[in-house]
Amino acid sequence: MAILLQIILLVVGFVLLIKGADIFVDGASSTAKHFGMPKILIGLTIVAFGTSAPEFAVSVKSLLAGSGDMMVGNVVGSNILNILLILGTASLIHSLPVKNSTLKKEIPLLILITIMFGTLMCDKLFGFTDANSLTRQDGLVLTLAFGIFMYYLVGMVRRRARRKEINAKLALEGKPEKYKLVEDDNVEVKPMSIQKAIVFIILGIAGIIIGSNFVVDSASAIARALGVSDALIALTIVAFGTSLPELVTSVVAARKGECDIAIGNVVGSNIFNIGIVAGIPILLLGGVSDMTSFTYVDVAVMLLATLLLFVFTFKDRHVGKFEGAIFLLVFLAYYGYTIAQALI
Repeated sequence: MAILLQIILLVVGFVLLIKGADIFVDGASSTAKHFGMPKILIGLTIVAFGTSAPEFAVSVKSLLAGSGDMMVGNVVGSNILNILLILGTASLIHSLPVKNSTLKKEIPLLILITIMFGTLMCDKLFGFTDANSLTRQDGLVLTLAFGIFMYYLVGMVRRRARRKEINAKLALEGKPEKYKLVEDDNVEVKPMSIQKAIVFIILGIAGIIIGSNFVVDSASAIARALGVSDALIALTIVAFGTSLPELVTSVVAARKGECDIAIGNVVGSNIFNIGIVAGIPILLLGGVSDMTSFTYVDVAVMLLATLLLFVFTFKDRHVGKFEGAIFLLVFLAYYGYTIAQALI
């Protein structure tokens, strides 16, 4: 009977996730139109923050409960899933073009932050300590790195606003525009008032968070009832459950042609996961002394997935079905290995 109740909650969670993501994408797109903001920026901020909320909640809850391993496995697993599974799946639905600024700035920044996170996790490998750990100092470093990302985003908005202002002045003087601004409104979005768009965003985030909590809690309960280990739960079920918002949001965005939101959602979410989901709880609540729920293979795959994203987009400026298929094959290989190791 208890298992049946958990299965029902799992289904309810999926329904809330899917509907929440659907209205959230609509609200975010309309907000972008109202404020003249590029949709890639909406994906990197509002969408990324909203879909990273479940990971943050799990991290705080894990550290308060003294289960730092669950937090580490959640972040590492989520970042792997975001690229390999989510972008892989979304690109099979719709080819995802990548803007030059994303390729030259946001993705390299994600690579640097991911390398930093992986290095801080591998103290024993580099001979710093006898055990792999994350300290408050590490949390401070990750939080500062996220601050640099936010500073870059604020600069992006200011530069865009300044260029639009200069173009407007030149237009009044009858002169040609100085800057060619790429508009992101190639996809028609149904007219929506700003008030309604904000309500959609709030309701969408609420549905995403509540739905993901149902999914994670019920899936974890089912897994434990079946005798699955905590380490496997952290890297698979919890990571998958907290990544469901990114998965559903990116798939919905790709289906609607909102490709900038799909790409920005994943890149932004991975940076949020490292800087906010891992950095802030560790900084405020204390470090993780002896991490045992991950191996160097997990860290290596997290780095590999991030580098593959850059390599695949460097030449053609898009993630197509071929690249998506490779992402999914790497995902299947990695999780096949992870499950096999847990069962040995």
